[in-house]
Amino acid sequence: MLKLYYHPLSSYCWKALIALYENDTPFEKVLVNFGDAESRDAFYALWPVGQFPVVKDETRDRLVPESSIIVEYLDDHYPGRTRFIPEDIDMAREVRMRDRFFDLHVHVHMQKITGNRIRPEGSKDPFGVEQARTRMATALGMVEESLGEGWAMGERYTLADIAASPALFYADKIKPLKDAYPKTNAYLERLKVRPSFARTLKEAEPYFHMFPQET
Repeated sequence: MLKLYYHPLSSYCWKALIALYENDTPFEKVLVNFGDAESRDAFYALWPVGQFPVVKDETRDRLVPESSIIVEYLDDHYPGRTRFIPEDIDMAREVRMRDRFFDLHVHVHMQKITGNRIRPEGSKDPFGVEQARTRMATALGMVEESLGEGWAMGERYTLADIAASPALFYADKIKPLKDAYPKTNAYLERLKVRPSFARTLKEAEPYFHMFPQET
């Protein structure tokens, strides 16, 4: 049995959820509530780093942290109709690169901007936020140039699309994509109606009020 330690609003947890839902992989959800001492302490005992998602594979006695690694693990040990990383080594490297691109050059900067919104007065980082906006805009421009009418890698849905889903969804909440990045916005709309991501979004809806708004 697979157990997913997660929170429905967590953007990186979405990557694991999308992969699990994509192939209808059986798993048990364990919601981690850092506001609850018992839930928090149990998670830190499992994974002292304290970041989710984490998958515990009780059948194989493995603990698998980190969203991209979880997707690869599922590909290897719980394969289904969708293979997330191609068998071809060159294409596989390109998929992994795009996964890293969305995580490091869109996702990280998005989190920098949203995280600053919940910082107390006196500890905000306007310079860092402006820097993050500039870097994210550069990355989104590169995404815009690379996209066609299909998925990130063309006709095949891969790990790259899983990574793009939360990164672009929340980037769009910071500044709507449709005007400056019409192809990227259209791509996001395709991602949002993919059943695995649509289900993930539906489950997150009750928590969207917790998303930090700009003040």
